[in-house]
Amino acid sequence: MEPKSIFVSVVSTCNAKQEDFVKAVEDRLRSEGLVPQTVGRNTFSSDAPLKAVTELMDRCSGIMVIALERSFFPSGTEKRGGSKEKSLVNVSLATPWNHIEAAMAYSRHLPIFVITEEGLKAEGLLEPGYDWFVLAVPLDQSKLNTAQFNGILSDWKGKVLKYKSSSEQRINAGEMSVAELVGSLKPVQLWSLLLALAGLIGGAFTLGLKLQEIAAKHNNAIHQSRPLESLSYARRASAAW
Repeated sequence: MEPKSIFVSVVSTCNAKQEDFVKAVEDRLRSEGLVPQTVGRNTFSSDAPLKAVTELMDRCSGIMVIALERSFFPSGTEKRGGSKEKSLVNVSLATPWNHIEAAMAYSRHLPIFVITEEGLKAEGLLEPGYDWFVLAVPLDQSKLNTAQFNGILSDWKGKVLKYKSSSEQRINAGEMSVAELVGSLKPVQLWSLLLALAGLIGGAFTLGLKLQEIAAKHNNAIHQSRPLESLSYARRASAAW
């Protein structure tokens, strides 16, 4: 089995501590037989960023989101001017790309594993409670060898190995029999196929009737012209005698 590619959603690191942690996560993925892929880090494209992300994600079988501090605000205000105004202190925010790429992966049903830097504001797709586990850890490489991390990684990896990327599905479709292709269709797709076939058969039947009608008219025209031809021949023969 070829190694599975993993889309890693991570911001350009801001300091050595972040970079060392990201490298440690990438090394851990490689040790599990998984290939980390990140646009602008180890995968490059001349296309616009969103298009490059889309094309890369279609070749991957899972996503790991590594949410690191991108912006820091010593103080601020939330819902300013409203009845629920709230003061904020020491707020750390991740890059919006973590949210964008996590949403894109979810729409593709990719197995998702989210790691957030401890202290990061839990919001959007980085907060717990969705269909994936969010693990908040300090940027300490030893945290990648705990029983909790190993257990989550093992469960997520099992889903990754079962997942078929878009490119793998296209390859497999070319090798499948007709029965296998039909069996792989979802109910809505199967009904659409049956309706299309019914329309095709109905069209072919109608065309056949039209052709029969044209042929019948042609035969009638031939039969009607033959008596006239016989009479003309008889007259010419009589005149000859």
